[in-house]
Amino acid sequence: MKLLDGKICAESLVSDISKKVVGYVGSGLRKPHMTVILIGEHAPSESYVKSKIKSCASAGFDSALLRFPENITESELLAKISSINADPATDGLIVQLPVPKHINPQNIINAIDPEKDIDGFHPTNFGRMTLGQKAFRPATAYGICKLLQFYEIPVKGKHCVVIGRSNIVGKPISIMLSNDFDIGNATVTLTHIETPRELLLDETRRADIIVVAVGIPGFVTEDMVKEGVVMIDVGINRLESGKLVGDVDFENVSKKCSWITPVPGGVGRMTVAALMINTLMAYENNFNLL
Repeated sequence: MKLLDGKICAESLVSDISKKVVGYVGSGLRKPHMTVILIGEHAPSESYVKSKIKSCASAGFDSALLRFPENITESELLAKISSINADPATDGLIVQLPVPKHINPQNIINAIDPEKDIDGFHPTNFGRMTLGQKAFRPATAYGICKLLQFYEIPVKGKHCVVIGRSNIVGKPISIMLSNDFDIGNATVTLTHIETPRELLLDETRRADIIVVAVGIPGFVTEDMVKEGVVMIDVGINRLESGKLVGDVDFENVSKKCSWITPVPGGVGRMTVAALMINTLMAYENNFNLL
């Protein structure tokens, strides 16, 4: 068993980005700029945002964190997004999810300018991604692809099973792994909460690569996988003890894996790295550098 170390991969990607930024700034251009909107006080969101801001500094980007109270109205938030959309000095915009219950998250996602949508959630980018066109790809799914590339994991012709069909991970990664991108051309089965247990087991036991994102600690067990499987664990769950664990029973499943992501230190770091890649692309688009 070998670890798919997201920390090592992310640091390599961000280092490459920073070298490009040095060149651009040296030629007289401003630095790339990311703006993050954070609403209320939500501990996991605080942690995610802190990681994003830190990575911006490592990549040579400028960043801005805009904090708003829990009781901000949807119309007030939409007005702020509109003003950032119109600001040519901002290349990428993120509204950290989840938002308070009185705000419709889809309305917020749809309001972000697709050319600044570095999370890759806007219907325009999602549609372009689905069609294999140039787009900002959903960051977690894109990060998984970059991780597989970095460790030179064969994907073409492999049987991949995705467990979970969220718009953030399950749907986009199933599309990316099957489409003909830089990495892809796999045969992909997308399973979810309504997949009968017997069918799920039948699929996972034949899978060469499994991506699981269901938010259930230890959901994938040793009896569900074959020898040599590549396991991508997207889950981040905090137990009552305070320990962070994934959706995979790491101790037992790892014995059968050829490669597996650790939790923490796996996909989470890659999500942030993918945001840096998308931000650089937005910046290069703005200055016609591509």
